[in-house]
Amino acid sequence: MAPEVQEGSASGSFHTTDALPARHRRAHWRETLSRTFGAVDITVPDEVHSGTIRATPLGRLQAISVDGDGLSALRTRRLVAQDGRRDHVVVKLLDRGVAHLRQDGREALLEPGDIFVYDMARPLRLDLPQPFRTKSLVLPRDVLGLSESDLAHVTACPLGPDTPLGGLLAPFLSGLVDGAGNCPPRTGELMARNVVDLVGALADELLGRASEDTPGGNRALLLRIQAYIDRHLADPDLTPQAIARAHHISLRYLHKLFESEDATVGRWVQRRRLEECRRDLTFHGTATIAAVAHRWGFISAAHFSRVFRAAYGMAPREWRDTQETAPRTRSGRLVDA
Repeated sequence: MAPEVQEGSASGSFHTTDALPARHRRAHWRETLSRTFGAVDITVPDEVHSGTIRATPLGRLQAISVDGDGLSALRTRRLVAQDGRRDHVVVKLLDRGVAHLRQDGREALLEPGDIFVYDMARPLRLDLPQPFRTKSLVLPRDVLGLSESDLAHVTACPLGPDTPLGGLLAPFLSGLVDGAGNCPPRTGELMARNVVDLVGALADELLGRASEDTPGGNRALLLRIQAYIDRHLADPDLTPQAIARAHHISLRYLHKLFESEDATVGRWVQRRRLEECRRDLTFHGTATIAAVAHRWGFISAAHFSRVFRAAYGMAPREWRDTQETAPRTRSGRLVDA
């Protein structure tokens, strides 16, 4: 069930039955679900009390959340053949309720906190018999980067929140979907691609290819470390040694993980701090340069100015001045952004 992307809508779409008279809710909810989820037969209860769909584009990907009373969705071979969006894959978190998924000869009983994958290119059935909430990332198959054979081994294989990878992926996916409308499009897309990388690690695990030293295992750990760095950017004591200790790995292994990023750990931390400082200088013009630097972990304002100039070719104050004079859209974004 791949959501229909609203072309030209940067903020996405929102649909709810709450404001409708009770007698009109069922018809409106079925129509909205069908319009959102493409070629699928959908059954909903005779009485619909509440239903909400939020969808936000993230580049070629889309974040979508659904709250409802319950539904059954059936996608047959005939419906697959007539749907132009059959090249999508859905990574879904069951946030509330229970579910039953059938695809590729497997059946999965799902509980809150479970993450599962289904492929729009093949028949499936998804039953949500109780009030539910799901949070999904919908992406073209080519973005996921899995072969047809590998993808067929991943569908309808739930990942529970008590597993190491599920414990990492579930809150990341939930936060991404919840916050998709509040971050710049490029940032949201980059975060979504981190989920894609974690799904690749999930595929490695399900196919018996993952261990601490495999690309999938390394990538999952690296993403966890990068998320940790983002949460602690304001801490001036965020050193490679502190990061390694927090993740119970050696400093040498930490540096090995970052070899794929074309940056040392220290350079990665500095780059992320500079990106946040540049954003603050763009959208929060009242703070002093020193205050912005200290907010993101730079101890010395003079050092911050030097590394900022080295990274962006101008001093922080010059950057702020150019942003104040640059033309913007009504949303505040730069015209050429």
